[in-house]
Amino acid sequence: MNWQLTYYWRSLVMPLVFCLLLQPPQTQLSITTKPNIVLLMADDLGIGDIGCYGNDTIRTPNIDRLAKEGVKLTQHIAAAPLCTPSRAAFLTGRYPLRSGMDAINNYRVIFWNGGSGGLPPNETTFAKILQQQGYSTGLIGKWHQGVNCESFNDHCHHPLNHGFGYFYGMPFTLISDCLTTEPPEMDREFRRKLWLYTQMIGLVTLTSALGRLTGLISVSWKIVTCLAGFSLLFFASWFSSYGFIRHWNCIMMRNHEVTEQPMVTERTTSLILRESISFIERNKHKPFLLFLSFLHAHTPLLTTEKFLGKSSHGLYGDNVEEMDWMVGQVLDAIEKEGLKNITLVYFASDHGGWLERQEGKRQLGGWNGIYRGGKAMGGWEGGIRVPGIFRWPGVLPADTVIDEPTSLMDIYPTVVHLAGGVVPQDRVIDGRDLMPLLQGTVQHSEHEFLFHYCGVHLHAVRWHQKDSGSIWKAHYVTPVFRPPGAGACYDRGFCPCFGEGVTYHDPPLLFDLSQDPSEAKPLAADTEPLFDVVIKKIGRAIEEHRRTLTPVPEQLSLYNIIWKPWLQPCCGTFPFCWCDKEGDNKLADL
Repeated sequence: MNWQLTYYWRSLVMPLVFCLLLQPPQTQLSITTKPNIVLLMADDLGIGDIGCYGNDTIRTPNIDRLAKEGVKLTQHIAAAPLCTPSRAAFLTGRYPLRSGMDAINNYRVIFWNGGSGGLPPNETTFAKILQQQGYSTGLIGKWHQGVNCESFNDHCHHPLNHGFGYFYGMPFTLISDCLTTEPPEMDREFRRKLWLYTQMIGLVTLTSALGRLTGLISVSWKIVTCLAGFSLLFFASWFSSYGFIRHWNCIMMRNHEVTEQPMVTERTTSLILRESISFIERNKHKPFLLFLSFLHAHTPLLTTEKFLGKSSHGLYGDNVEEMDWMVGQVLDAIEKEGLKNITLVYFASDHGGWLERQEGKRQLGGWNGIYRGGKAMGGWEGGIRVPGIFRWPGVLPADTVIDEPTSLMDIYPTVVHLAGGVVPQDRVIDGRDLMPLLQGTVQHSEHEFLFHYCGVHLHAVRWHQKDSGSIWKAHYVTPVFRPPGAGACYDRGFCPCFGEGVTYHDPPLLFDLSQDPSEAKPLAADTEPLFDVVIKKIGRAIEEHRRTLTPVPEQLSLYNIIWKPWLQPCCGTFPFCWCDKEGDNKLADL
């Protein structure tokens, strides 16, 4: 009887043990299975605007939850301090000047939906590779990488031509001109000059006509007629574009179709959130990539009524708290569909907060914490150091902080590797796969040097001296702050990259960010024994880096950024571009 009982138990236990031994560890299972990838990118959000990065007055519980359940990066660096070039680098894993997406002039972003510049069709985005690996790919929200090249419907720069199988959002970027109640933002000073010149030409024309009528001025009617024609043509040449910015730039698209022209801003947030959740629900049975590119927290700070007046930081704080709520809704949707443990979620901002963005006493831009500078400043930390948070339960450790230099460009090789793809071998990829660092299998970032550009102008370089832990940063060019000591270019609205608005440093300003992250105390040769060694080392790195650069067409040249009527996306017959195809949609409370 005993041997029968023993045999019975063995017959039950042995298969169970055998099955358990065949089961791989949970982490290994997650990595060998293609994860869903959700990329959340804020617009113009300062690193100091989030609770988990030190803000104790703006409430961001959902973003903070991501950090608590995942990995927080404290030295996450944007490749550029403005939207268009930073996002180009994010999508391609390459410094933006490699694709022609950084400017030699002062027009450093895409300016019109009807311009011809944009992310070149020959660039390979991570979305394109993931699409080839069988992923459903979607972009919801802001694009700002151009639309057309030669005709109004060639869509050469469009998201669908860059690997996204679905697009809903703004092909441009949110600007204050999208609201009739806000003062203009786009090319504000240039428009004032154009209007002044128009008035001057009109005054000369009117004076000539009155002088001819009264006989006080000896001028022929032919000259008066020519002056009147020139005045009319000059006015039409600029007012046809700048006078209708809401219709030309503030539009919404679904794939190639214009759905709102101009956009109805009161429902934009609800539509973007609805589209994001719908994309998750539609694609839950296969691997998907969702790039949710928020319009928050860019001016004019579109904020729904239930969040207005809720924060202690005015409209900007209200807007950030609403964005955090949207993050929470997306995370809840992922969890509701049972996808939390097979989904990598990433949160970041495209660059630092806009310090100069003010209207009267209202501060409409973000806060960059202890870091100097802000948006548009290519070298100072405040313009390029951004939040960086990863969450993947069971694969990445929870409640972990990594203080190593990383880049937004690193997302490219990281997600390509996770999807089972291979990064292009025919071009330089500047990003590095972050998974070993995030999982703790290596202690240091692969980045030894990071190059900080303002347009095509190299402003600063950082060197991660891994053996000592020092992070040296040399500034070759810095903007001139006005008023002096103010910490930003309040006289201009944006800090320039070159010319009289910058200071060139020879020798460069040197900081050790590991000791002085605020860049408050520049080191000198007579006080820092390693000064000359560090500067020479960085100088050699710059020479090697420049040897990897090849000439490419300038996507942000003056010709490419000007408005071209024949390239303008239009939902009617140009110039009668007006539609509201979302008007009949009944939005549920999300």
